[in-house]
Amino acid sequence: MSGTSLSDPAVREFLASGTKTGHLGYTAADGRPLVVPVWFVVDGDRLAFNTGEATAKGRALQRDQRVTMSIDLPEPPYGFVQVQGRAVVTEDLDEVRRIATMCGARYMGADRAEEFGARNGVPGELGVWIEPSKVVVSLDVTA
Repeated sequence: MSGTSLSDPAVREFLASGTKTGHLGYTAADGRPLVVPVWFVVDGDRLAFNTGEATAKGRALQRDQRVTMSIDLPEPPYGFVQVQGRAVVTEDLDEVRRIATMCGARYMGADRAEEFGARNGVPGELGVWIEPSKVVVSLDVTA
């Protein structure tokens, strides 16, 4: 279903549960579409993740903010959420570390969250939010 938002409780639960990996689509400098896996969290009504400022992804997001992230459930009932929107990038170390700590808690466990936040909340790292413009949802492809 198209037109759904991240404030929909079923969508939020799908996105926030477990350790699903996001697949971020962005545009290379020469116009090629690229996709890369990312760890992400739901942060308010946006998705958030970290990346290095000097990485291809970091450079691309600062050049062209148009992005799409697809998150799927690879087992029955199968499903996905696609978030299209605009990447908002920050170098604010408090925000970079906060996002990194939340990602650390989700993917590495609460006991390692601070360690992950400290490692990735440093100069040269970016915090990125996806501000959705369109959300496409199918939470049960088998239905």
